[in-house]
Amino acid sequence: MRITELLTQETIAMDLSSTDKNGVIDELVNQLDKAKKLNDVSVFKEAIYNREAQSTTGIGEGIAIPHAKVAAVDTPAIAFGKSKAGVDYQSLDMQPAHLFFMIAAPEGGAQTHLDALAKLSGILMDDKVREDLLNATSPQSVLQIIDKADDEATEEVEEDTESSVASADTNEPYILAVTACPTGIAHTYMARDALKKQAEKMGVKIKVETNGSGGIKNHLTNEDIERATGIIVAADVHVETARFNGKNVVEVPVADGIKRPEELINIAQDTSRKPFVASTDSSKAQSESNEKQGVGKTIYKHLMNGVSNMLPLVIAGGILMAIVFLFGANSFDPKSSDYNAFAEQLWNIGNKSAFMLIIPILAGYIARSIADKPGFAAGLVGGLLASTGDSGFIGGILAGFLAGYLTLGIKKLTNGMPQSLEGLKPTLIFPVFSVSITGLLMIYVLNPPASWLNNLLLNGLQSLSGTNIMLLGLVIGAMMAIDMGGPFNKAAYVFAVAALTEGNAAPITAAMIGGMVPPIAIATAMLLFRKKFTKEQKGSIVPNYVMGLSFITEGAIPFAAADPIRVIPSMMVGSGVAGAIALGLGSSIQAPHGGIIVILGTDFSHVLQSLIAIIIGAIIAAVIYGMLKTKLTKEEIQNSEAMND
Repeated sequence: MRITELLTQETIAMDLSSTDKNGVIDELVNQLDKAKKLNDVSVFKEAIYNREAQSTTGIGEGIAIPHAKVAAVDTPAIAFGKSKAGVDYQSLDMQPAHLFFMIAAPEGGAQTHLDALAKLSGILMDDKVREDLLNATSPQSVLQIIDKADDEATEEVEEDTESSVASADTNEPYILAVTACPTGIAHTYMARDALKKQAEKMGVKIKVETNGSGGIKNHLTNEDIERATGIIVAADVHVETARFNGKNVVEVPVADGIKRPEELINIAQDTSRKPFVASTDSSKAQSESNEKQGVGKTIYKHLMNGVSNMLPLVIAGGILMAIVFLFGANSFDPKSSDYNAFAEQLWNIGNKSAFMLIIPILAGYIARSIADKPGFAAGLVGGLLASTGDSGFIGGILAGFLAGYLTLGIKKLTNGMPQSLEGLKPTLIFPVFSVSITGLLMIYVLNPPASWLNNLLLNGLQSLSGTNIMLLGLVIGAMMAIDMGGPFNKAAYVFAVAALTEGNAAPITAAMIGGMVPPIAIATAMLLFRKKFTKEQKGSIVPNYVMGLSFITEGAIPFAAADPIRVIPSMMVGSGVAGAIALGLGSSIQAPHGGIIVILGTDFSHVLQSLIAIIIGAIIAAVIYGMLKTKLTKEEIQNSEAMND
C-alpha cells in the first residue's frame, strides 16, 4: 500500500500553531475528524494518549509519529503537520520535533497500520526528505515529496533482494544486522535504514533482518552468517543470537542503530575482537534456520522452546506454593482453621494463575517456534483447551505442534493471494483460521484420546507402591543426572511437572531429589578426595553445595564436561538411588522447584527422609566418582599452581 493512499490533502494540516505536545495532538486529531476519518473523536484521542503513556512516539531526528488502532477510526488514514519553530515532544533524542505524522488505524486494520509506520519511518530517515517536507508550502507538494520517496524506497527493496543474491560469491566485506524494538514498528525500521544508508556511504555490503510486529523479515541465512565479517544486533528485545556463535557480534540498543551506524559498522569489521560465545540457554532457544534438520532434532527444538518459556511460571508458581505451606498445610482454604488471607492470595497467584498458564504457554511457544508470531495465538488457545479438556501436558504438546504446523500450512495456502489482501493475513486470515481449526480439532479429535491416555498414565502412577514406586524414583532420579539440563533431564522434569499438576507428587519428588544430588556429590568428592582435584576446582565446593541445595543441577556441568566418562555414570547411580529412597520412605514434595526451601515448605513431615535420600545418594556418587578419578599429573599440578600465582 502506498502512503499517499492514507495521506491525502484533506488530512494535511501544514503549519501547526501549537507550541506543545498536547496542542499538536489536538490539531492532528481535529484534522482527521474534519476529513471524516473518525467516528468518535474523544475515544481516538484517548487511544493516542494511552499510546504516548507507554513510550513517546517522538522518535528523534525532528520526527514524531503518534498512532493508535481503535474502533473509533472509520477509515485508515495519516494526518500530517509541521512546525518550523519546533515543539518539545519529549523525543528520544531530547530535540524539538518539526514533522508530525498521526496514523489512525481501525481495529481490524493492524497490518495497514504497521506497513504505514514501517514505510514512513524508513523514508523519514532521509535528510533530504525531511528538509523538503519542512520547506513544503502546500499539501500538494507534501504529497509529491512522499510519493517520490515511496517510489525510491520500493526500488531500494527490489535492488537489495537482487544484490544479496548477486554478491554471494564475492570476497568483499559483508556485514549483517538485526534490528528490533518493543513494538516492532518505527525504531526497528529506522535502525534498518540508518545502517543501510551508512553502509552504502562506506561502500560496505550489508543485509539487515528486521524482527517487527509482522514477524521476521529478510531472514539471515546460514550462508549469510558464515560469510559475514561481523554482525550488529541493535535490539531492545530478545533476538536469537545462538546462530551467531563464534562470529564478531556487536550488541547495542536499537537507538544506537539509528544514532551510531558508522561506529557500529566499523566495530563489526574489526576482526580482532573476541568472538561471540552463545550461552547454554540461548543455544537451546528457538533458532530460525534454513538448514534441514532431522525430524527428531526439529521436534526437540520446538518442544524445548515451549519448555523454556514455561519454566518461569513453573518456578514462580512452585516457590509461591511452597511459601503458602509454611503458613500451614491448608492455610489457603477459608474453611480450614489454618486459614490465612495472605496465604490464600499467594495460592491464587501461584496455583490458580501461574500454574493455570503453564500448558497454554507451553503450547503457544511450541507453535511460535514452528510458525513464528502467527502461530502463537492458536497455540495458546489449543493449550487452554487441552488444560480444560483434561488432556493435560500430552494434549498441550499436541496442541502446540498442531497449531504450529497448521499455521504454516495456512501461510503456504495464502501465498498466492492478491497483494491488496496481503494486509489481512496477520490480522484476520491467520488468527481466525488457525485458532478456529486448532480449537475444533482439539475438541473433537485430539482431546478425547489424549485425555484417555493422560488419565491412564495418572491412574498408573497412583497405583504404584512399594518396589514399583522405588523403581519409578530410580529411573527419574537417574534421568535427571544423565545430561544435567539436557534432553533427558528436561524430559524427566516435564513429565514430573505434568504429574504434579494432576495431583501426583511422586515424580517431581524423585526429580528434585535426584537433581539436587550431582552438585552436592561433586562438592563431597572434592572433600573426600582432595588430592585428586586442583586448588581451582576445590574453590567451587561451597558454590556446588549451594546450587545442589537450591536444585540447580547444572552446577555439576563443568565437571561432567571435563570428565564425562567418570562423572556421568557416578552421578546417575547416586541420583537414581536418592530418588528411589525418597519415594520408598514416603517423601512427597508438592512444588516443582526450589530445592530445600520447598522440601521444608511442602513436605515438612518427611524432611528427614528427604535429607537421608540426598545424603546417601550424594555419598554414593561422590565415592564412585572419587575412586574412578585418576590422580593429578605433575603437569596439572604445575598448571594449577601457575594459575594461582
